[in-house]
Amino acid sequence: MSRRVRRRVSRGKQDEDCHSISENLSFEEKDIVNWTALPDDTVLHIFSSLSYRDRASLASTCRAWRALGKSPCLWRVLDLRSHKCNDAAFGEIASQCKYLKKLRFRGPESVESIIKLRATDLRELIGDGCRKMNDATLTMLAARHEALESLVIGPDFCEKISSDAIKVIAICCTKLRKLRLSGIYEVNSSAITALAKNCPSLTDLGLIDCRMIDGASLGDISSLRFLSVAGTTNIKWNIIVQPWSKLEHLIGLDVSKTDIAPIVVSKLFASSSSLKVLCALNCPSLEEDSSFVSNKNQKGKVLLTVFTDILQGVLSLFSNTLDGGGNAFLDPRSQKMQDAAANEMLNWLEWIICSSLLRISESNPPGLDKFWLNQGTSMLLSFMQSSQEEVQERAATALATFVVIDDENASIDTGRAEAVMRSGGIRLLLNLAQTWREGIQSEAAKAIANLSVNANVAKTVAEEGGISILVNLSKSVNRLVAEEAAGGLWNLSVGEDHKGAIAEAGGVKALVEIIHKWSRCGGGEGVLERAAGALANLAADDKCSTEIASIGGVSALVTLALNCKVEGVQEQAARALANLTAHGESNNNNSIVGQEEGAIVALLQLTNSPHDGVKQEAAGALWNLSFDDRNREAIAGSGGVEALVALAQACLSSSPGLQERAAGALWGLSVSEVNSIAIGQAGGVPPLITLARSTVEDVHETAAGALWNLAFNPGNALRIVEEGGVSALVHLCSSSVSKMARFMSALALAYMFDGRMDEVALMGTSTANKNMNLESLRCMALRHIDSFVMAFSDRQAFAAASASSTPAALGQVIDSARIHEAGHLRCSGAEIGRFIAMLRNPSVVLKGCAAFALLQFTIPGGRHTALHVRLLQNAGASRALRSAAAATSGPIEAKIFARIVLRNLEKHNPESSSTIPKLCKC
Repeated sequence: MSRRVRRRVSRGKQDEDCHSISENLSFEEKDIVNWTALPDDTVLHIFSSLSYRDRASLASTCRAWRALGKSPCLWRVLDLRSHKCNDAAFGEIASQCKYLKKLRFRGPESVESIIKLRATDLRELIGDGCRKMNDATLTMLAARHEALESLVIGPDFCEKISSDAIKVIAICCTKLRKLRLSGIYEVNSSAITALAKNCPSLTDLGLIDCRMIDGASLGDISSLRFLSVAGTTNIKWNIIVQPWSKLEHLIGLDVSKTDIAPIVVSKLFASSSSLKVLCALNCPSLEEDSSFVSNKNQKGKVLLTVFTDILQGVLSLFSNTLDGGGNAFLDPRSQKMQDAAANEMLNWLEWIICSSLLRISESNPPGLDKFWLNQGTSMLLSFMQSSQEEVQERAATALATFVVIDDENASIDTGRAEAVMRSGGIRLLLNLAQTWREGIQSEAAKAIANLSVNANVAKTVAEEGGISILVNLSKSVNRLVAEEAAGGLWNLSVGEDHKGAIAEAGGVKALVEIIHKWSRCGGGEGVLERAAGALANLAADDKCSTEIASIGGVSALVTLALNCKVEGVQEQAARALANLTAHGESNNNNSIVGQEEGAIVALLQLTNSPHDGVKQEAAGALWNLSFDDRNREAIAGSGGVEALVALAQACLSSSPGLQERAAGALWGLSVSEVNSIAIGQAGGVPPLITLARSTVEDVHETAAGALWNLAFNPGNALRIVEEGGVSALVHLCSSSVSKMARFMSALALAYMFDGRMDEVALMGTSTANKNMNLESLRCMALRHIDSFVMAFSDRQAFAAASASSTPAALGQVIDSARIHEAGHLRCSGAEIGRFIAMLRNPSVVLKGCAAFALLQFTIPGGRHTALHVRLLQNAGASRALRSAAAATSGPIEAKIFARIVLRNLEKHNPESSSTIPKLCKC
């Protein structure tokens, strides 16, 4: 539809020339300009460039503009695809629809409302999403719009429409010039005969993706100039050549995606004197015939296939009209081709080739990479510049589709995506996204979103100003537009470089407002999922995370998690909350989320979801929240222990991601000894032992952390022994590739066999065999603890440290022994006290393990080093450390570790005693 306004509407004395506004006016004078004094042509041009909703808003500002808003030139074309079928609303605009010439709608449920528009002079009707349309609905449309010249229903399969409806169309719409129907089960001879008899002006017929067609009867429609049977099966090619050769006006034939054979193509060209072009895209029988590789020997007629030069072939059709070579679909427009017949052929070619490319992109058959890179991409970009709105939309849809390899995993073809980028496709798509036509906006935004999965394309989108465009589109009241725009922001926000740009463009606020707005509307789940997904990505950035929390994003996300029952929305809302709470001490979002009413309850409810993705993100959020003391207790107080133990029990055969987060949430809760005891009593030990046996590093490392915390309690330690956990921890301690998993397993074993568990074991029923079993397990555990500690012993570094107390010598020991991730672990006063007690344990292995652990917790630069030093000082650890450092027996490693810990304490408290005992050589 043209956006240019050619008709001027008179309003009597107000029909004046445009008043000029001096550039020298002050801002104050400009602010009082009377906008109602604008010429009618200017106002109409503004109206014509707006969507229907914006036109209505503008028309409501004053009486003059309300009158202009009813101008016939604004009501010749109407697109109802994004509007709900509300009889009251349709009744209000019915009075304007007497001028309506073209109408687009979606779904058969719109038909009754369309009839109430009383658009008796309607000439063109286009419907999509009509899979459920039946004969009664279609015949009702035809009977009420007898002036129709064009009827297009598709591309959805309309299997409920039969030949009977086609006969009614033929009888009622005798002025029909174009008829295109998709997916009809059978088109019999009586239906085709009715078209031939009653529609003498029918020049363009498309029976696409039909199951059965009486092909021979099509020869009776003598007026046909263009015929498409693309995608149709069960055509009897051997008997259609002769009747189709009688179509003396037929110049264009489309047999794409059929089983037509090369011999039939040759016969059609030979027998039809009028046929100029035959389109046969995605026809396996032709593509497999090596002799059919060019347009040679076609007697000057053009065959369009994936193995021919389509652009050159189309250009040859207009050799008498166009000057020189170039793009067959762009040059005719730029040269303002005056030949009506040539324009008609060009429009048909655009439509059938673009439709075929869309069907090919949807099925994505193998072996077409060369075609897409050499021809397909450039043709789709040309079609996006077509004068036909439907062609533009389909081209954008095809661009969004042909790059996709796996939509479940958001995987796209890099070569195809970057081919679009190199050919200027991003700018074209962004231009389309800024039109007022919402159908094109949504398809262009979808293509931008899909292409932006590629990092190079995403960079180009951002550089071309695409982020601001998508932010503006995301505010649309059209669900499809808002959904695809939010999807584009979701994909762009994956890149770290784009997060700040999205925030600067107002994207964070827009996404939060989207959730507030669409949460109150039905059918907006797609918008909500994409908006929550974009916020989840943005929440990974500290600055964006803070902004999300400051503008009410936490409340919006919690509302989604609580109230929405759609899996995708729940998963992204939980992921967003998980990322918001993952910033530790860099902001206070963890506390904010935990204190938000309903947040913890919502996340605990989601851990019981039937969908693993939802459970995984909810558990991840709870894991992050558990780092805050108040949140940890709130989780436990809301039934979190039971819920998370149940999740751990249920996820033993689930994905590693879910297993890791379930174990992690229990690890976080078990920091509190009260919670640790509750987890043990609720049955949390067996599933954690099972997860500790996982071959996946992240899973068994997290499970080891949880078991370490649980083992601090003697009752839990005994449960771990009874459930066979010693062997699992020993295996991790000796075999895991994760230093952290080995470290925490060693600490768990040390807790279990430092003597405190023995008291609990003796209180129960005990036998000599049981005691012997515990002793054997203890020996095995201590042996592997010792091996673990010794694995961090660099002999050369220890020899130098034993001979010298210089910082350089001790620094070499630290470098060889340090586990960097251990600097993030935080110990309580009770745990520090436990390690101090181990320094006095008669077991030299436990002494060495305790000294090694305290070294990790007090190395300068660790996240909680200052806390640990303070706890050690408050507990009077210096005496025990000096004793360990000066011991006359035991391994040299334990002595040097103890000495280093003393030096670490001294660095944090220079006034402490400087009398550090010298090492005794053994």
